[in-house]
Amino acid sequence: MNLHADLRQFLLQRQTRRAFLGRSSQGLGTLALASLINPTILKLAAAAGAGKKDSLTGAVNPCHLPPKARRVIWLTMAGGPSHLETFDHKPKLAEMHGQPMPESFTKGKQIAQLQGAKLVCFGPQHKFKTYGQCGAEICELFSHIGSLADELCIIRSMTTEAINHDPAHMFMNTGSQIAGRPSMGSWVVYGLGSDAQDLPGFVVLTSLGKGGQNQPIAARQWAAGFLPSRFQGVHLRSKGDPVLYLSTPPGVTREQQGDVVQAVNVLNAKHDAIVDDPEVSARIAQYEMAFQMQASVPELMNISQEPQHILDLYGCKPGDGSFASNCLLARRLAERGVRFIQLYHKDWDHHGGVKEGIALKAQEVDRPCMALMTDLKQRGMLHDTLVVWAGEFGRTPMSQGGDGRDHHNAGFSVWLCGGGIKPGLSFGATDELGYNAVENIIAVHDLHATMLRLLGIEHTKLTVKFQGLDARLTGVAGTLIDGILA
Repeated sequence: MNLHADLRQFLLQRQTRRAFLGRSSQGLGTLALASLINPTILKLAAAAGAGKKDSLTGAVNPCHLPPKARRVIWLTMAGGPSHLETFDHKPKLAEMHGQPMPESFTKGKQIAQLQGAKLVCFGPQHKFKTYGQCGAEICELFSHIGSLADELCIIRSMTTEAINHDPAHMFMNTGSQIAGRPSMGSWVVYGLGSDAQDLPGFVVLTSLGKGGQNQPIAARQWAAGFLPSRFQGVHLRSKGDPVLYLSTPPGVTREQQGDVVQAVNVLNAKHDAIVDDPEVSARIAQYEMAFQMQASVPELMNISQEPQHILDLYGCKPGDGSFASNCLLARRLAERGVRFIQLYHKDWDHHGGVKEGIALKAQEVDRPCMALMTDLKQRGMLHDTLVVWAGEFGRTPMSQGGDGRDHHNAGFSVWLCGGGIKPGLSFGATDELGYNAVENIIAVHDLHATMLRLLGIEHTKLTVKFQGLDARLTGVAGTLIDGILA
């Protein structure tokens, strides 16, 4: 008699019964009661259960509403680009350059580093031109983006609640300034799943400009929060190995490594049957995805396969790690079915030297943004791809240090393109000095709600129970921006 083996089997059986009874009393009973109140609960539960086994299936199945977009490419200009040198022309501010900022604009308002300082108007540092048949006013430094003005929807009345970088990034990405909430990419992949067979559904790419303002972007910006970790963003590095430890170890064949992954997943599946822990099933999916990525990621990152005219369109070179290369990679990811693609380009924090800084940034992002939209359109993908260009906030109409601008959250600009967005539109406005949003004021939750609507999701219905509440990306707010929908 093998006492050790018999005891182990006995314990496993007891654990299995305990797990089953726990799930039965807490899960099936609750589900049955909920289904009496709302019969669609069973359908959603079935979709969620399927998603546990297959990461390609989302919790929202079918979509709440007819989708206009299948994927999102979010271009994050990290540091806070000045709307006054990009997409919001303010002639009155130019007239008042060097004069005291009227107190009526700033009294009682939240200001970052200029709090208590003498506030002086600081006029736009670059000229604006009108572009396209829509007559959009855009800084002349961004002529390539301007050439596609009739494809863009420029929102000039964006606002946010945060005034400093990290909480502002958190708010723009998760709808909360508190760390630990799921990012918008995680919510989207949780809701819709992914069309990618051998790549993550949510991919992040980062690049650093030549200005040297290398402020860190924390990985929590693309974290899954309280959602299962398989929905978190995967950061692909632009230089060197795109993912650490992705290569097969020396002396190990791919077949041998596949055997190991399969064996580990079998053991994890047995453990999951006992404990019913979503993180175990997430680990199983991540092992399998990592194994698939060993073959798919090197091919994805090899942009030298692209025709020369495409490389010239973006203005990039293979392996240069630039924003331009990342824009090309974004298109390649979109083609392969990745649901949410987020690019971060750093070095927009111009507390000083805003004139030179914006000129440098324009050189780095103007052509690639145009190339991405042009490339998507010529491949028939722009109509169902939602492209968003946004920073975490804007910059003040007042000067800082004589030639810079401070953080500003009361009014700034973002633009959208593609997937269900009304083209050739300038929406909302700030006051004559570019301080406060005064027309069609847009909050971050409104932008998130509209983004989800374009993907076929009703934002109030995409919820997960967390700490006794139905948590969602838009919190308890969020209004659809009807005026920008095609």
